[in-house]
Amino acid sequence: MFIVAGPALRDHAPMSKAFTKETDGDDGPDELPEAPALPKGTRNYMTPGGFRRLQDELTQLVKVERPKIVEIVSWAAGNGDRSENGDYIFGKRRLGEIDRRTRFLRKRLEIAVVVDPAEQRNREQVFFGARVTYADGKDQERTVRIVGIDEARIEEGEVSWVAPISRALMRARVGDVVELRSPAGIEQIEVIDISYDT
Repeated sequence: MFIVAGPALRDHAPMSKAFTKETDGDDGPDELPEAPALPKGTRNYMTPGGFRRLQDELTQLVKVERPKIVEIVSWAAGNGDRSENGDYIFGKRRLGEIDRRTRFLRKRLEIAVVVDPAEQRNREQVFFGARVTYADGKDQERTVRIVGIDEARIEEGEVSWVAPISRALMRARVGDVVELRSPAGIEQIEVIDISYDT
């Protein structure tokens, strides 16, 4: 199932720019590290769970965290010299981080295409959303789940569909041996199990 997710985001109130444009000796970095770029000409695929997680993060930032920080900055601004006011300086920096992350989330969720792995008909091959167990060259078993770029969490075993391991596994079947190309070289890996759950 494909769902284009853009209209759902219009329910969020426009972001206020209050307290974000002053420069009172704020020497902090203007930009957070770049998020992974979408490959040119591709769509922003996400699982339903990943889409909900990013929506929840956006809601938390806009409705809970940002108003609290705005309140702190407003209070701190009334305390006199802003150049040596730690609450004010920290609050301004945090507002910048929240606003950048909020803009990023809005843009990425607007162009998201939600793909439900539970609706995959061809469960014999690896496609987006698959959970794949494979044996590496040392006969160690590993399991990964292929998800969207913005929802990948390596520590949870969730890897982006554009990652080298995902590209190697894509369209493979149980028993197939595929080549994983990485900076360390080429490794032969064998697909042991494929499943599609949510």
